[in-house]
Amino acid sequence: MSALVRISDDALALACGADAVAAAFEAAGAKVERVSSWGMHWLEPLVDMNGIGWGPVGPDDVRAILDGGLDDKCIGPIAAHSFIAGQQRFTFARAGKTRPLSLDDYAASGGWEGLRKAREIGPEATVEAVTRSGLRGRGGAGFPAGIKWRTVAQAAGEAKYIVCNADEGDSGTFSDRMVMEGDPFMLIEGMAVAAHAVGAERGYVYIRSEYPHAIRKMQAAISASADLVAPFEIEVRVGAGAYVCGEETSLLNSLEGKRGEVRAKPPLPAIEGLFGKPTVVNNVLTLAAVPWIMANGADAYAAVGFGRSKGTMPIQIAGNVRHGGLFEVGFGITLGELVNEIGGGTASGRPVRAVQVGGPLGAYHPPSDFGLPFDYEAFAAADGLIGHAGIVVFDDSVDMAAQARFAMEFCAAESCGKCTPCRLGAVRGMEVIDRIRAGAGRELETLERMPQMHNMPKQGRDTADEIALLTDLCETMKFGSLCALGGFTPYPVMSALKHWPEDFGAK
Repeated sequence: MSALVRISDDALALACGADAVAAAFEAAGAKVERVSSWGMHWLEPLVDMNGIGWGPVGPDDVRAILDGGLDDKCIGPIAAHSFIAGQQRFTFARAGKTRPLSLDDYAASGGWEGLRKAREIGPEATVEAVTRSGLRGRGGAGFPAGIKWRTVAQAAGEAKYIVCNADEGDSGTFSDRMVMEGDPFMLIEGMAVAAHAVGAERGYVYIRSEYPHAIRKMQAAISASADLVAPFEIEVRVGAGAYVCGEETSLLNSLEGKRGEVRAKPPLPAIEGLFGKPTVVNNVLTLAAVPWIMANGADAYAAVGFGRSKGTMPIQIAGNVRHGGLFEVGFGITLGELVNEIGGGTASGRPVRAVQVGGPLGAYHPPSDFGLPFDYEAFAAADGLIGHAGIVVFDDSVDMAAQARFAMEFCAAESCGKCTPCRLGAVRGMEVIDRIRAGAGRELETLERMPQMHNMPKQGRDTADEIALLTDLCETMKFGSLCALGGFTPYPVMSALKHWPEDFGAK
């Protein structure tokens, strides 16, 4: 009997050469199953044979594995590995174990049980269960999902919609992609439960064009499961890659064929959303958590977590780190545990200097913040944000003034241009940081000397004055921008300035 070998067909595994490894095993006579990823990305391509793992594996290693060797790359039983055993996997319970597009695998591992229970207890009780679970939006502000659902359920409208925000664009994030590529039926089931709860008959999954594998998997999964979720219908829509379309109202404009720019609120999308109708807009991780809640009970979900942050969070560990990957655990784990114990410290072996949490608009945290519990309120109190739970590690060679400039540059490039603080503030922010990095005593430019520039000083600013100007600019962007793009850009800038003033030449 030939050996059964499991290898992921996740995009990251493919990028690391998983197809070549799978082909080598098949050529050697082994039976190969392509499954979802365990999330141990530093070990990809990871080979699973009878529960024992080897990684990272190349085609030349295949014969040695089949002969029972290659001990230097053997990690033992995968499920017992400290990276896996230390997790609480609700959303990623099937990761590494099931074939992504196998309805049989999904049903055999508890799939569709949440939808069955939702239909059994009815829409109102379903909304109540999600509310009682404490599930909060996993994309940014952590707004309670149950409240959003109840608002849509109670809103008047001849049509209602479920929109899944799969426009995952934050640096260091990949959990949405892993759900869509590895367990797409779970996301479909979560959307179907939401549709049942609020009375929607149509849903959309908005995926960025940079995710071709996820797009194909979702389209195939939607087609395969159409009868199971009927009369609810789902359609994939592909975005052009604008970061601002991760903001819910920009996303809705894009879905309607309009320019992807922010809408002023109110009205909220729950009242007037897609095509002016009541709309639930949740991101992938929020909707993917729903089947577990419905199948296992709201109280079981709420029993896990920390403070008001209930349940688990799939945390993505990236950057200059030894053990990059996805680690799902209940809220409350500290930042230091994630970086040093789970992530293994820096890949370079140098000391950690900064960790950015929450994507390119998240704050930078020094090692002195490593006692912070992973919790929405705790990070907010520390002038940070969890966002989509991506953490990016930097060692002591990083230039934090350059990182602050990148935040402004990123905002300038990605701004939809609708509001002045974001559109102009980010450009002025780059200029101010450039002047700070160039050093004090700079001569005024010709433009600044023109008579119509009444508010410009008539002599060059010193570093302290430039930093004061940058601080004032950040305050304006934070409180004056229409959406989180401009509103959150000050977080990385001000945190870098606060914790590493020496990189800005401050005394």
